[in-house]
Amino acid sequence: MDESAFLNVTPELAIPRTELQYRASRSGGPGGQHVNTSSTRIELLWDLDNSRAITDEQRERLRHRLAPRLDSAGMVRVVASDRRSQNQNRKEAEDRLAALIKHALHVPKKRRPTKPTKAAKERRISEKKKLSEKKKNRRVEPE
Repeated sequence: MDESAFLNVTPELAIPRTELQYRASRSGGPGGQHVNTSSTRIELLWDLDNSRAITDEQRERLRHRLAPRLDSAGMVRVVASDRRSQNQNRKEAEDRLAALIKHALHVPKKRRPTKPTKAAKERRISEKKKLSEKKKNRRVEPE
């Protein structure tokens, strides 16, 4: 397989570049007069709902986690206009999309609640007793 035909997100997930849509437009920012004449801003669109690169489970997870970034057609949109060159912005947009998907697919580990050890419980009780005894000794006996 041609390595450049896929956008590698994780070792297990690679999105075919045929599923990615690129739009170029003029961008603001650095570049002087050059910026007024060239379309260096890249808008990268990926059709999450119709992608064959992901499983249905991954699709649901991405749809839930990326809900604010999805448009009405179910497209994930990433924009890059930081660089002066269209190719650099294209690479930047791809990197951002890959990082976004990787982060959204991450499943956090389930927290296992821990219990205090028997020795820790005994220490806590003995400390409470010492503090109680100390306060008891401070009291003035009424005459």
